[in-house]
Amino acid sequence: MNRRELILCIGSLIVLPRALRAQQKAMPKLGYLNPGFPADVASFAAAFRQGLSEAGYVEGQNLAIEYRWAENRLDRLPALAADLISRNVDMIAAVSGVAARAVKSATPTIPIVFMGVGDPVGEGLVASLARPGGNLTGFSNLFLELQPKRLELLSELVPQATVIALLVNPNNPNTERIIRDVQEAARAKGVKLPVVKATNEGEIDGAFASLVELHAGALVVAGDAFFASRQKQLVTLASRDAVPAIYMWREFPAAGGLISYGIDNIAAFRQAGIYAGEILSGAKPADLPVQQPTTFELVINLKTAKALGLTVPPSILARASEIIE
Repeated sequence: MNRRELILCIGSLIVLPRALRAQQKAMPKLGYLNPGFPADVASFAAAFRQGLSEAGYVEGQNLAIEYRWAENRLDRLPALAADLISRNVDMIAAVSGVAARAVKSATPTIPIVFMGVGDPVGEGLVASLARPGGNLTGFSNLFLELQPKRLELLSELVPQATVIALLVNPNNPNTERIIRDVQEAARAKGVKLPVVKATNEGEIDGAFASLVELHAGALVVAGDAFFASRQKQLVTLASRDAVPAIYMWREFPAAGGLISYGIDNIAAFRQAGIYAGEILSGAKPADLPVQQPTTFELVINLKTAKALGLTVPPSILARASEIIE
């Protein structure tokens, strides 16, 4: 090898690693926006990461995740969404309709996967379930359709209750529809339905205090991201005041609440993680239909029922997907 060939060979050894590094794709970055506190929904975030791993993306290995938590201050969501976008994330996972709307308002191009949304079309997130269009797709939790069913179940469980209260968050854009739908179910059951409202911890305390004046014999807690984050407070108050209450999430009876009826959130978040992985691999949200749950969970805590002096009818026990004793 002459001197010229040696120089070319050494030069190629220097240039080659640089070229290889240039060809390597940077680790993708995903933004995760949640309106609550990390500790309150840790199992959901873990399920989402599980879905990502099944799609080939493992946090810290070939994926970076930027987490943003509004800590129940929904007014912070637009700023948190803007912050994620400023970090040049490749896509965003938005939990709840209010988080998804904040992200959609902030970017028309970055792919978005939403979770925990009741009516994606009605809330203006997608054009249709089958053909979302735009840069969003995700998973509906059907919580609007399930609200009347919760009243029916609670009326069956507490047949002596002639007044069943409904707890709603007036800041939720779906509140009017929730009230209307549950009122129709209440009329069909022949029970009165006073509505109590809460947007913060203090108002939840006030709502429970008003149940005595309303002569409410039971309580339906509407599906809402804020209420999901106040699990301990709601279960504690219901126990203290001996109020039979039904919730949307299985985590409530697991924590000592009476009964819940809703979707399998762990499965939904896992599937959303798989969807996110598909998008990171090149799929377009516009081509991925919005998914809806096909299985539902009825969970009842028999210990709590006994403490409330309730006898759970066989019809509910037969339908229960989980019985906590």
